[in-house]
Amino acid sequence: MEQSTKEAWRRLLDEARRELPDATVRTWLEPAVPIALDDDRLIVGAPDQFAVEWNEQKHASVLARAAERVFGRPTAVVFRVQEDRQQRPQMDFFVAPRELAASGADKTAVLTTPLNERYTFHSFVIGKSNELAAAAAHAVGEAPGKTYNPLFIYGATGLGKTHLMQAIAHAVLEKYPGTRVHYFGAEQFINEVIESIHARTMSEFRRRYRNDVDLFLVDDVHFLEGKEMTQEEFFHTFNALFEGHKQIVLTSDRPPKEIPGLEDRLISRFEWGLVADIGHPDLEHRIAILRKKAEQDHLELTIPDDVLRFIAEHVRTSVRELEGCIIKLLLFASLKNREVTIELAREALSDKIRQEDASSYGAQPTPSIDRVQEVVARRWGVTPEGLRSKARTKTLTIPRQIAMYLARDMLGMQLVEIGQAFGGRDHSTVIHSVDKVERQMVRDRTFKERVEMARQELSAL
Repeated sequence: MEQSTKEAWRRLLDEARRELPDATVRTWLEPAVPIALDDDRLIVGAPDQFAVEWNEQKHASVLARAAERVFGRPTAVVFRVQEDRQQRPQMDFFVAPRELAASGADKTAVLTTPLNERYTFHSFVIGKSNELAAAAAHAVGEAPGKTYNPLFIYGATGLGKTHLMQAIAHAVLEKYPGTRVHYFGAEQFINEVIESIHARTMSEFRRRYRNDVDLFLVDDVHFLEGKEMTQEEFFHTFNALFEGHKQIVLTSDRPPKEIPGLEDRLISRFEWGLVADIGHPDLEHRIAILRKKAEQDHLELTIPDDVLRFIAEHVRTSVRELEGCIIKLLLFASLKNREVTIELAREALSDKIRQEDASSYGAQPTPSIDRVQEVVARRWGVTPEGLRSKARTKTLTIPRQIAMYLARDMLGMQLVEIGQAFGGRDHSTVIHSVDKVERQMVRDRTFKERVEMARQELSAL
């Protein structure tokens, strides 16, 4: 029976490849293990809850269609966390990086920042604003050094970059307990370069960072900007690790090309793998984040659902700010000895609510991407369909770049979203377009005035 179940899963994967990219099958479906097959369903074990939810959302319908073709009858594919993983708590797998480094023969390994045990894939809430980054991070956690190397995650402060980076470390340590993980901020790397130069121990520094590591995680690489000596060392460290097939994960508050004072050779290397951005969560995503926070801290009965929605509607800045509101609200309720209600939340969070309301008070409604394309197309004498087409004629290229710039500047859209709205272009094309428009506006006053007039028309809508 076991052999027939495995054979059924193999045949199903072969059939699924007709609809799914091979990379998707390798990353998400091949690591799964077939458990049981009966008349109307195939049960498959996935490595963790994240993979279960992702496969159910993204691949279950494709697999069901493929299963009906393979088995000749309607068959549901059901994903579950593998039992041996379910029974073992996360901390069984977790080895603090400092302990991990010291466990080897060399006791002088890099002292890295400890991981936060809460920053796992299970506790990360996925929404439209972080879907790509989350999927890429999970794929890296499953196959470090093989998929998306390097992985470069960027976004504003407090949106979950560090959470995803540490979740990768947890996943890798769970799967490969002997992994040597180096996790630290770019500032630490800078300081150690300076100290090693001063102490004349650069050879030891290079050996520690280039030889004694399997998973290299660096937060806030934008701090490397303008630091030539540090960038030189980072460049050679990156090359040594990459050539050794070690996984590299980097985070920043902006994409590589937008980091001022960063050498071109580093920019190109940071873009070798996958560059994924994390945007601000929408209302539904913010509510889901607050519910997850309440669930983690067992506050479901303490904070009513309508209060969570109230907070989500009024606090839009970052995930960190949302979590801070929960802490402040609970403290306020404790001090006042009152139940948590919307009225109490309004009182406790009045400063944050005023800031959010002030930022939007009197502001015009944000135009849609369709409206941006329409206004730009009319002002530059082309059609919105032309802007969305694959055509690269000069008459379309310039207004398309301007529309991308306005979408980024006025709508705050993610690079991936903008690219999709303009014929499925990739994020690097959007970055290039935005940069080109900004530079042209500095050089050409007439050009700038035309762009500003389009902006004014959109603002007045």
